[in-house]
Amino acid sequence: MKVAVVGATGLVGTKMLQVLAERNFPVTELLPVASERSVGKEIEFKGKKFKVLSMTDAIAAKPAVALFSAGGSTSLEWAPKFAEAGITVIDNSSAWRMDTTKPLIVPEVNADVLTAADKIIANPNCSTIQMVVALQPLHQKYKINRVVVSTYQSVTGTGVKAVDQLKGERNNSVKGEDAEYPMAYKYPIDLNVIPQIDVFLDNGYTKEEMKMVNETKKIMRDDSIRVTATTVRIPVMGGHSESVNVEFENDFDLTEVKNLLSQSPGVVVVDDPANAQYPMPMDAHEKDEVFVGRLRRDETQPNTLNMWIVSDNLRKGAATNAVQIAEYLVANNKL
Repeated sequence: MKVAVVGATGLVGTKMLQVLAERNFPVTELLPVASERSVGKEIEFKGKKFKVLSMTDAIAAKPAVALFSAGGSTSLEWAPKFAEAGITVIDNSSAWRMDTTKPLIVPEVNADVLTAADKIIANPNCSTIQMVVALQPLHQKYKINRVVVSTYQSVTGTGVKAVDQLKGERNNSVKGEDAEYPMAYKYPIDLNVIPQIDVFLDNGYTKEEMKMVNETKKIMRDDSIRVTATTVRIPVMGGHSESVNVEFENDFDLTEVKNLLSQSPGVVVVDDPANAQYPMPMDAHEKDEVFVGRLRRDETQPNTLNMWIVSDNLRKGAATNAVQIAEYLVANNKL
């Protein structure tokens, strides 16, 4: 199977190549695609070298599927051209997520909506993906009324420039140097917390916060779920963490909640407070699962659960989710 990876030299694109190899996706020919300045350069995949192609050359090669991670404007321009050529696009940008004609997919939650006719498939926001994987089995059992989520998001969600900023600040503080480094953020990120991810909107929320609100409803196919979010950037590189407060229509049994989550695909429960066992980004790093812990009742109101959700944002929050969508399409003859 010919597979194109658009944005192959970026942080998520590189991770997509890694995940394709690790999961033994049936790639017979890899078509790495990047910006014009990268065309002709070589990337390595499964021990072989592949030349980076232009968009036009990639379309002409007619891959079965193209994994896009090249930003919203690139996707808006090029995804339809790939789709017109009969290529199934799985897009990691925000460009198509809230388009009512495009499916927004987390395989553990709503892959069943996919058809062979879907040629542009949206990969959700990283913080939304890990949350809905954990919420879906609970929604099916108890029906969710309202979700209050606060995120603690890794700098890797911003990209290489943010990683370089954090490393630069850390090195300067440790070594007492004053070396130059890029500024991905308006403020220092080391020894700091920035309560802004993406731009502010007219309602006072950031774009990232409203993505979580709107995408959750679409993925879980329930507009009645009320979601409110505060998204925060922290000086971590292993993954995103979320404090989630969930109010249900029906009451729940805590042991049953743990059992439900333990049996859910893609979820690992790490919940042993007596032995200080709970999910942390350093433990989720380079793993594909969503880790859930700190499960406890909210004692201030009925039918309400507190939970802590952690996942590697470059893997399940981006690359792995995209590859899992492609795996579903292959397994169900929908490419």
